[in-house]
Amino acid sequence: MTRIRPGEIAAAFVAACRAELEALKPGNVHVHADGHGMTVMDFVRSAEVSAPFIADPGSGIGARVLAAVEATRAACGQNTNLGILLLAAPLAAAAQAGGSLPDALARLLAGLDVADAASAYRAIRLASPGGLGRSEHHDVAAEPVVTLLEAMRTAAGKDRIARQYVTGFADVLTLGLPRLRMARAAGWPEPWAVTATFMVFLARFPDTHIVRKHGPDVAEKVRATAAGLDPLLLAADDPTALQPLLLALDGELKRAGINPGTSADLAVASCFADLLVGLAETGPMPGDPPTRR
Repeated sequence: MTRIRPGEIAAAFVAACRAELEALKPGNVHVHADGHGMTVMDFVRSAEVSAPFIADPGSGIGARVLAAVEATRAACGQNTNLGILLLAAPLAAAAQAGGSLPDALARLLAGLDVADAASAYRAIRLASPGGLGRSEHHDVAAEPVVTLLEAMRTAAGKDRIARQYVTGFADVLTLGLPRLRMARAAGWPEPWAVTATFMVFLARFPDTHIVRKHGPDVAEKVRATAAGLDPLLLAADDPTALQPLLLALDGELKRAGINPGTSADLAVASCFADLLVGLAETGPMPGDPPTRR
């Protein structure tokens, strides 16, 4: 994997965020329906203002996250993308480091330090994600005494985003990315390929954002519902045939205030990883945006 210029990484990040917004993702904000007091344009603006900081080669991973959260808060006044930023910063840094994406991620994550943790803690406090609560170990309300990797290791059992840090982004690289490419290979339109990527996360694991806000029983109920829909989606000759069922679930979740935000964040990360690998392998054509190959 060759190094990619910061501007290309920033553009790929915005493209990944936009791709996720164009996909029907039950319970989340998307072009078919806003929700949870947020609009599609809130997320577009968040992506645009945070992209330069995610791609900043002069900043560490924690500093990238903090600067991106600060830019988002200034532009939108709320937390729209903390999970996305926590996932995107290591991916962007790995793309800039060179080598294969998994190998570069492993090196970068192993090298995270206390300064990265301090910046990430500040970003989390600023974003004030719903249902965060308190932790007996390495609470983000206090200054960290461990590296960011150690802090994520402590949280990995209850937070799927933290788990990516301690597994080398295993869910993104071995579950999300293959699902995205499989759907494309089947000839699905891009928004439906991203829907399929979101659904594999929603069906496979209880969404940890739902767990924090509504408890494990509600999260498991949503997971089981998604697990029933996911095979139907994959078996469909035309994925749009599932749109009424997915929109019905979308309305049900939003009326209950249930937001599978972690699954959506992992879908964005899968799209971003795919774009970064594509840029490294082929490079962008002059004047072309970093879209899928």
